Amino acid sequence: MPGTVPGTERHVSVFVEGISDEHALETLARRLELDLERLAVQIVQIGGATNIWRYLDDYKTHRPEAVVCGLCDANQEHAFRRALAQYGFGSELSRVDLESIGFFVCDADLEDELIRSVGVERVLDIIEMNGELPAFRTYQKQPAHSARSLEDQVHGFMWNRKFRYASLLVEALELALVPHPLAGVLAYAVSRSPLASSS
Repeated sequence: MPGTVPGTERHVSVFVEGISDEHALETLARRLELDLERLAVQIVQIGGATNIWRYLDDYKTHRPEAVVCGLCDANQEHAFRRALAQYGFGSELSRVDLESIGFFVCDADLEDELIRSVGVERVLDIIEMNGELPAFRTYQKQPAHSARSLEDQVHGFMWNRKFRYASLLVEALELALVPHPLAGVLAYAVSRSPLASSS
């Protein structure tokens, strides 16, 4: 069963697949000067998209007054849609429908959204500043990756390092260029906060 989330039923919980999503949202909130704890907004790692069923069941059963929303990758959108339909959020939900109830989809995933928004050259600068440019150049030369586009190579290199780089890429973002799913789910959560009117 999902772990107990601290606090009363009067809170907003943002379901995310893993730690990189959590770090990205926490970093964005800090940059926007949003105190999530004071606003009673909790970012909840669900340990993979398929666990959305267990978390929705837990919240529907034990915390019916809580507001829930979430973020997922495009290849897990179907899992979120099916679970939301099962727990009464609506059937045959389009992307627009999902966003209207607070669930946002990254294309293709969080790293892809961040790389496109930050820009590949800037991402390479960040990789270099973190002492990993030689490792990236080695990665580029590997037969499995050498024919891929630079964008795909950067994305592939980031995959096993996303826990570390999620916050760094959000730090590098121009706030006017924050990826729509990140900005959207955070804005939705804050707007549903029981304390938003006093923020």
